[in-house]
Amino acid sequence: MKYADSNTPTSQQALHYGGLWVRFLALAVDGILFCLVFFPVTRLVKGVWIMSSSDHLWGFGWLVTDPICIAFLVIIATYFVVLEGVFGATLGKRLLGLRVVQPDGARPGLIKSALRNLLRLVDGLPFLSILGAVLILTSPERTRVGDRVAGTRVICTRTPHAS
Repeated sequence: MKYADSNTPTSQQALHYGGLWVRFLALAVDGILFCLVFFPVTRLVKGVWIMSSSDHLWGFGWLVTDPICIAFLVIIATYFVVLEGVFGATLGKRLLGLRVVQPDGARPGLIKSALRNLLRLVDGLPFLSILGAVLILTSPERTRVGDRVAGTRVICTRTPHAS
């Protein structure tokens, strides 16, 4: 689907919603990008590529954390909220031809993007994002809890090829 001003679809064609596997691949691409940045930073700051529980500054039983981990979480959350809210896609989504939109095709904006991303915590339940995966697989618009509450959809911006 082509966009005249990257905000709204130019045709009246039906939207093609992003399915589970293409969304998973986009998330994997984003994860690889994070690894390419975070592992070297961890090596420089902590002297190890991957931190063990003894490398963390704070430990509370099985819960361990560190200022660098908190910084990484803030960066990850900001990455998803800003890129999806302002540009409609993270680098992974853009690479795979996906876009986060409102039902009218407009970009979601920062508040809707923050809401849909905060609700990843719910979509991740009970574990391994099973709830989100089941909802994407079974709903006509391929929406997870975050999309439903925020009023967003993930669409394919590339026209499917006829076989």
